[in-house]
Amino acid sequence: MTELPSPRTDAPAVADEPAPAAKGAGRRSLGLMLLLTGLGAVLVLTAVGRVWGQGRAGQQLAVTVTGSAVSGLPGGLALVAMAAAVAVFAVRGAGRIAVGVLALLSGLGVAVSAVLGARDTAGLDAEAAHKLALVSAHAEQVSHTAWPWVALAGGLLLALAGLLTLRDGRDWPSMGARYDAPTRKAKAGRPSAGTAGTPAELWQALDRGEDPTS
Repeated sequence: MTELPSPRTDAPAVADEPAPAAKGAGRRSLGLMLLLTGLGAVLVLTAVGRVWGQGRAGQQLAVTVTGSAVSGLPGGLALVAMAAAVAVFAVRGAGRIAVGVLALLSGLGVAVSAVLGARDTAGLDAEAAHKLALVSAHAEQVSHTAWPWVALAGGLLLALAGLLTLRDGRDWPSMGARYDAPTRKAKAGRPSAGTAGTPAELWQALDRGEDPTS
């Protein structure tokens, strides 16, 4: 009676499966990106709701403007960057690069608009004209707060999150990979119908009480 060869106990490694160290580094990088995006968006959205400029209309009327009144760009771009961070999980390859570019540009846009808003007086002039009911009125004794610089810091964090996505995004998991990988592995480990399979599979079939020659 011919003896069947002993089964190999070491399973072949999956070629496209990242190494554990690479997986861990990718997850840490992804977590850092999400942290930077969340912190940057919080800083920007908080700053745009605060007073950026203040002055006087005439002699006694005080006028103030918030960041959102000076420019709607910082708040809007912060929301775009947050949406890009969420979209990272739904795309791969070139799509993930596009998301990284979008996040980077959004952060830079926030930073530029915050710097411009830190010296803007048009919003104060418009508020002074509204309070005095004079189209030609201008705000006097104008000063600015530190909140535009807080928005600048938030924009730089968002831009850094975009750079991180461009650099490490290819190593991050995605929803598609999460659900496709088990199916692919199951198909790879299952012998096709009508074939005897490897010696290891013959032994497994015998252990289950099946006839491997059928």
